[in-house]
Amino acid sequence: MTMRKEARHKRRWAMTLSAAAIALSLAPAPFALAAEKLDTARLVSVGGDVTEIIYALGEQDKLIARDTTSLYPEAATKLPDVGYMRALSPEGILAMNPTAIIAIEGSGPPEALNVLKGASVPFETVPNAYTREGILAKIDRVGELLGQPDKAKALEEKVSADLDAAIADAQKRPEGERKRILFILSTQGGKIMASGTGTAADGIIKLSGSVNAVGNFPGYKPLTDEAIIEAKPDVILMMNRGDGSATKNEDLLKQPALALTPAAQNKAIIRMDGLHLLGFGPRTASAVRELNAAIYGS
Repeated sequence: MTMRKEARHKRRWAMTLSAAAIALSLAPAPFALAAEKLDTARLVSVGGDVTEIIYALGEQDKLIARDTTSLYPEAATKLPDVGYMRALSPEGILAMNPTAIIAIEGSGPPEALNVLKGASVPFETVPNAYTREGILAKIDRVGELLGQPDKAKALEEKVSADLDAAIADAQKRPEGERKRILFILSTQGGKIMASGTGTAADGIIKLSGSVNAVGNFPGYKPLTDEAIIEAKPDVILMMNRGDGSATKNEDLLKQPALALTPAAQNKAIIRMDGLHLLGFGPRTASAVRELNAAIYGS
C-alpha cells in the first residue's frame, strides 16, 4: 500500500470511528440501570402531614411506625411512636427494622438525619411549603415514593378543588374588613412567642383571608410588650394542645400588653387542633373554612 493510499485509509477509518462515537452518544443506553424502586413494605413516616397523605392514598397497610405529630386519622395513633419529628432518635427508628423512611422536610436534628441517611435503609424527604401548591407537591411526592402516581393524581384533583373553593370564598372579603390575627405559639416564662412570615401559621392566616398582625419578621420570635401593643391584633389564635399545658384564656388576658389589644378587649381568642390548623395536608381546606368561620362568624 502506498503512503497516499495508507493516509486515505486512515482518514476513512478515523471518520468511521467518529461517526460511530456520535451515534453511540445519541442512542439510548440499552444497559443503563433503572432507578431502584423504593421498598415500602415496612414504612416509617415522619410528619403528621406525610402520615395523613399515606392514609388518604389508602396505603396505610405499609406503615409500621410514625412520629409523635402523626395524630390523624385516629388509627395512626395505634402505631408505634418513634418520637417527635424534630428530635428523632435514629436507634428507635432503626429498631423498627423499616425498609424505608419518608420524612417531611425540616425533620431533625441534623445529626440524627445523618445517621439515618448513612444506614442501609432508604431515607426520603418530602418538600414542605405553606401554600396551596405546597400541599399538592407533598401529595405528588408521597404518591411517587409509594409507587402510586395515579392515586396521587386523583387525590390532588380532589384536594385542589376543595382548596380552591375554600380560598376563593375567604378571599371575597374586602381588604378593609380583614382582621389582624396574632398567632401565639407559647407563653413560656411570660414571653409571647409569635408567628411571623414563612410559617405554617402565617400561611393559614393568609389563606383564610386575614392579616398576620406581626408579619414584619420571619419565623417565630418572642415579642416585646411594645411590639404586642403596636400589632393591634383583633384576634388571638392558638393551638388547642389538649394536654392541659396551654395557658388559660383568663391568664392570657391578664398579661399587661395583651390586655391593651382589641383582641383582649373583645375576648377574641380562637383555639384549634394543631395538626388540622397547621398541617397543610389533605384537610387544609376544612381548616381554612373552620378558621374563617371562627374569625368572622358563619
